[in-house]
Amino acid sequence: CSVVYHLSLIILLYREAHYSFGGFEFGYIFVSAQRRRGEMEEIMKKYLVLDVGGSAIKYAVMDAEKNIYERGKVPTPLDCLDSFVNSVQSLYNTYSDVSGIAMSMPGRIDPDKGYCYTGGALAYNHDINMAELLSERCGVRVTIGNDAKCAANAELGFGSLQDIQDGAVVILGTAIGGALIKDHKVLSGCRFGAGEFSNIITDYHKPFNGDTSWYASNGINGLLLHIQEALETEEHYTGEEIFEMANNGNEAVLKGLNQFCLETAVQIYNINQIFDCEKVAIGGGISAQPLLLELIKKNFDEIYNSCYASTLPPEIVVCEYRNDANLIGALYQHLN
Repeated sequence: CSVVYHLSLIILLYREAHYSFGGFEFGYIFVSAQRRRGEMEEIMKKYLVLDVGGSAIKYAVMDAEKNIYERGKVPTPLDCLDSFVNSVQSLYNTYSDVSGIAMSMPGRIDPDKGYCYTGGALAYNHDINMAELLSERCGVRVTIGNDAKCAANAELGFGSLQDIQDGAVVILGTAIGGALIKDHKVLSGCRFGAGEFSNIITDYHKPFNGDTSWYASNGINGLLLHIQEALETEEHYTGEEIFEMANNGNEAVLKGLNQFCLETAVQIYNINQIFDCEKVAIGGGISAQPLLLELIKKNFDEIYNSCYASTLPPEIVVCEYRNDANLIGALYQHLN
């Protein structure tokens, strides 16, 4: 790395001298070379990036160009805060030459301060400045963002939403992850809860029943329920099995899948009516299935064309990043 670094500096110096020699701009050459040297140093910095989930902490050593040098995972401590901090410190001690730590975590989080108001499944992450605590233990800058918002940052910085100002991300997973984007930034909200789509109520006849929240109908369990109802069975299927049956032309499965996509399209329509999105990006493991996007678009178009909407329709796209979305988004937040 040292040899490559110094060779790069020599090449940059030569280029600056070559372009400026005719005007004898030697002062410019020096300043420009210093600037280029700073850019090279930034590019060569590495960061420890963590995606904290309910069962595992995925980690990667990455650079500013999102290249991954090492990666792995360790169990997420569920017992207490000290165990969690010790786990993070242990990972840092293994890669102590990194320039900072970027983290994605569940919960309601202030991304500017790294303050965790809630921690989702990690109950001990409650009303604590986690970034400050970890920074004191590890001696480097630590940034923390909500996991769904980190997934949105991945698309905003490097993926399908790079060219927009306003939009939304909908993650179809165990629940419904979400994020809103305003002026090319992920919108946190004044209390850091903007874009929490999971608990949108989908049935005004039963507003007091959690079963009518959006996550119940369009999370992965909701997909299974739609397929079981269509097939009149209680047999359990994986997402892969469901789409294999659908792609093979199983009419009952296609009917259940279409209903699932219709309900997803309804909520995308509602989000767009409120927020006027240029694009809505669909993420989650099942977003890799082309049929999912096809059916969501078909249903959205039918809804839009029948409702005389005053807003323009968004472009509905899939997220470019899936398994590594939270890692890439946490890194983007750290760098920006």
